[in-house]
Amino acid sequence: MSSQPTPPFSDLDALATHFRGILENKKYVLLFAYNGTGKTRLSCAFKDLGKRPIPDSEEKSTDTLYYNAFTEDLFTWDNDLESDTERRLYLNRNSKFFNGIRELAMEVRIRKFLRRYADFDFNIDYDDWFVHFSREVRNDNATEIMDNIKVSRGEENIFVWCFFLAIIELVIDQEEAYSWVKYIYIDDPISSLDDNNVIAVASHLAQLMKEQEDLKIVISSHHALFFNVMYNELKKSKGKDFFLTKSKVTSEYIIQDTGDTPFFNHVALIKELKEAEKTGKLYTYHFNVLRNILEKAASFHGYKDFSECIKSGDDDPDEVTYARYVNILSHGNYSLFEPMEMVEDNKDAFKDILDRYMNLYRFNPDLFNEEAR
Repeated sequence: MSSQPTPPFSDLDALATHFRGILENKKYVLLFAYNGTGKTRLSCAFKDLGKRPIPDSEEKSTDTLYYNAFTEDLFTWDNDLESDTERRLYLNRNSKFFNGIRELAMEVRIRKFLRRYADFDFNIDYDDWFVHFSREVRNDNATEIMDNIKVSRGEENIFVWCFFLAIIELVIDQEEAYSWVKYIYIDDPISSLDDNNVIAVASHLAQLMKEQEDLKIVISSHHALFFNVMYNELKKSKGKDFFLTKSKVTSEYIIQDTGDTPFFNHVALIKELKEAEKTGKLYTYHFNVLRNILEKAASFHGYKDFSECIKSGDDDPDEVTYARYVNILSHGNYSLFEPMEMVEDNKDAFKDILDRYMNLYRFNPDLFNEEAR
């Protein structure tokens, strides 16, 4: 059973301070939150709380090594658009993130992680601070090396993530260049990855966390599958697991301890749909969310079509009608930022379809019953 939420936090600084307090006695904080809630800004607030003035200097020290959207921005492409031959991924040499990498055999450390996920190779030019990539290609029983290639967005994210893992290893090994690190904050390391790589990244990260005792780590994600894998891998470790929301009325931040009921893949979305159904505030984009849930359920149970997940029996006269509702109403160009409320007939159909799905697959009713908590 999930516990009642803690008192709300007025801003992200207050929430970040709370997390730092938790980490005095816990090993990690695992956080689930939808995009737009403030996860990236929370990671920055957490980092800023650790800044301290450096004597006789205008700069400040910090105690947090973080991975978020800003970390990815430390790597920038020069695609050599004129001649299209020297594609390079430049490193921001001014960032503390890259302290001491020239002397610490980074290629060896990164490759150890990269081989888990990708089939390309790389080299780092420490004089001009860039990375160039290569890949082996087989042609007519011969192997050819394609050099200076442009990797895909997903492959680039994997490379940056493995670079970060190599730096974590340096922190664990207590290398002097990273002796300043007391906390690690990881925000959504799985952008642009398919589900197989999401699972691999989550499992590997959890294993790394379990193998070391000294680091304090915060991990936040909007990805339910990533959160679920991390939760199950770490549930015997010493940490806290939360669901973060932001009040639309007061703009306060609310965290709820997930307890023994983590947000198993897409359960958080189902909770959102049930709440919308309960309040009657159903918008056209909710059919897109519902279709996503139905398709994942159908795939999980081995069905070719999502309509199998809304049947009420073998001879179901409404099955075809409801499948058409989902097909038609989930293909509109609906915006989350300019929502359009459903007409009443569509609301009734939506409620019937969701109820059919919920009746066919048995969920823990306490997940959807706030009064029972």
